[in-house]
Amino acid sequence: MSTTRRATALSATLLAVLGAAAPGVATAAPSLVNAPIQLSATGHHAVPQIGGIRNSTSSNWSGYAATGAKFTSVTASWVQPTGHCTSATTYSSFWIGLDGDGSNSVEQTGSEVDCSGGSPQYYSWYEMYPAYPVNFPGTVRPGDHFTSSVTESGSGSFTLKLSDTTQGWSKTVTKTLRNAALASAEVIAEAPSSSSGVLPLTNFGTASFTSATANGQPIGNFSPDNITMGSGSTTKATTSALSGGNAFSVTWKHS
Repeated sequence: MSTTRRATALSATLLAVLGAAAPGVATAAPSLVNAPIQLSATGHHAVPQIGGIRNSTSSNWSGYAATGAKFTSVTASWVQPTGHCTSATTYSSFWIGLDGDGSNSVEQTGSEVDCSGGSPQYYSWYEMYPAYPVNFPGTVRPGDHFTSSVTESGSGSFTLKLSDTTQGWSKTVTKTLRNAALASAEVIAEAPSSSSGVLPLTNFGTASFTSATANGQPIGNFSPDNITMGSGSTTKATTSALSGGNAFSVTWKHS
């Protein structure tokens, strides 16, 4: 059975190159401790998948997505992977979110490692699509331990929290998004997309996620979709089975 997944959030790595930005997207990055690579507007677009509803393939998502209920909270912890860079410019993000799986609203927060000029750049962000993404100013380094939650408390009020317990900083943002679908909860490693398509995936080795919950329960209780990232015959990242219903890893295979 074929399924279609779409996450319409823009990534924290927004910006113009050669003076061309997508409509409605800012054309200059804020000043940040860990500034992202500057490029044309990128986004968390998961494009059509191939496979069964519980074992799908996406060209830029790998991880777990739960559907089939109203989701008002999602949590997870992860260790920031190390970016193994070559001369190629590549991108990868690690995040949790509500919506985005077949819906037009996305409420998410996470971390990133992009490669430019052979060097990795680490940072973190939150997004309340259709509002612009916002990068957090806290330092991010490989091996940092993150904890995160996204919660909807009614009437479209969302609280997004991201904590880097290694660096000792925590950011909490409260935002309102009316008529959010609340149709999915996901924990994802991703290759961001630009207007021209999915961008090359940074070699992040293995990303380990723990304490993944939806609606206060282990995400495994919802029989979530195990998503492999791939394009054509190329497997880009694989997702392990769940351990204890709430822990798994995503392993990079190909850019």
